[in-house]
Amino acid sequence: MPLTGTAPQKVQKVQKGNMSGLNVSLGYALAVVALSVTSRLLTRRLPLRSFSAEFLAALALVACWMEVQTLMEMGQWAGGFGPDVAFTLLFLTLVVHGAVSQGATGNPAVTATDFLTRDCTASSALLGFAGQFLGAFLAHHLTSYYWSLELTDMHMIRNMMSQECSPALRSSVLQGALTEGACALSFHLLYASLRHRTALLRVPLVAAVLTFLNYAARGYTSGFLNPSLAYALTFHCPGFTLVEYMTVYWFGPLAGMTLAAFLNLGHIPRLFARNLLYSQKTRFRVPKGKGPQGQAETKAPGEKKGA
Repeated sequence: MPLTGTAPQKVQKVQKGNMSGLNVSLGYALAVVALSVTSRLLTRRLPLRSFSAEFLAALALVACWMEVQTLMEMGQWAGGFGPDVAFTLLFLTLVVHGAVSQGATGNPAVTATDFLTRDCTASSALLGFAGQFLGAFLAHHLTSYYWSLELTDMHMIRNMMSQECSPALRSSVLQGALTEGACALSFHLLYASLRHRTALLRVPLVAAVLTFLNYAARGYTSGFLNPSLAYALTFHCPGFTLVEYMTVYWFGPLAGMTLAAFLNLGHIPRLFARNLLYSQKTRFRVPKGKGPQGQAETKAPGEKKGA
């Protein structure tokens, strides 16, 4: 009789361990979001608003994404989690991030779009860039320290492999840059059509598109579409030089973003004013002969021509 109960007890023990590991990851993500929201409330009246908002948005995004990436890479054989769990958590992370960020994105490509379309000034854009990369840098070290605590088996393995991580770039540099550029083009075209919609519609749709692009580009670049996010997640991994990483994860998304802005507006307002794609005709036309000159030329009944 004791032998018959051994296998079910082992299965229950493994499942309990898996759920405890998932709970630890969820607890970490919730703690990061709570810290970001609290800090946002405390700093909303301070100067350099663009810096602080983008700093906190990038900090929360990178810290949570790094934990989700751990589930993607280690979950299948260290925690028993399939890709469906990891991508579901990524979608939920993006939804929560979009809901609590209050306009900040933590994405330098989006800030560059606002600058090129004259939606923000040069000083605001530079402060945003500084906040995004500083937030990503701090989030990388914060999450690395969290992994060093080895609260779960996944974190223990991740901590052991932290010095020899595998790069997210799994293709040639040219193919990677084209992949990031194509994904960025698709995303920014959609984002331009949704940015003025209600958050109830915009946030889940943007999260769903980013999750799908990450899944679709998984075998090439992971589809980060975010220079500061890629800087924190993969630039420190061996296998490619800094210039190669910058070509794929910085130049690719920025090129796709610029092309999306051009296709959406017909020109780049910050660079040139002439619309090259769409004609700007007046909406209302004055009927021929009914304008002031036409009225002056109208003759009274019975008046002879040339009188």
